[in-house]
Amino acid sequence: MELLKLMALDKEDLSVVSAFMQDAVFKTADLDYHAGEMRFVLVGNRFVWEETGGKRKKGFERRRTALHFNRVGNVRSKGFKRAGGDNVLSLLAVNFVPGKEEPSGRVELIFSGDAAIELEVECVEAQLSDLGGAWETDFRPNHPLSDV
Repeated sequence: MELLKLMALDKEDLSVVSAFMQDAVFKTADLDYHAGEMRFVLVGNRFVWEETGGKRKKGFERRRTALHFNRVGNVRSKGFKRAGGDNVLSLLAVNFVPGKEEPSGRVELIFSGDAAIELEVECVEAQLSDLGGAWETDFRPNHPLSDV
């Protein structure tokens, strides 16, 4: 499989990035905000959902991937500590919430365990880039339904 490269410039594009990044895992040490450049970067291990269909003759795959957001004015987080840097976050979704004056708004990175990161952005400008080859894993993420 070729390396995946995607760009998001609006809410719909970001929903595609979110689908490819679902269940990516990150160490908190691999999250970085470059305030002077107005850039927020995550580097983690993406579950390769696009390779899960059909008859499988081997395990599933993960791939090292970078996701960065430009035009970020502020970053807030909840539900986790960055201290130590070895805490692992599992990404569930990436959402855009428009602000009072579009195209500005908030990008929400929603993680399991009620953790989240909120990016205040001038507009949606994100890029996903696979960084190298995939490796095999026997474990497919599972999201059981709960009674509501």
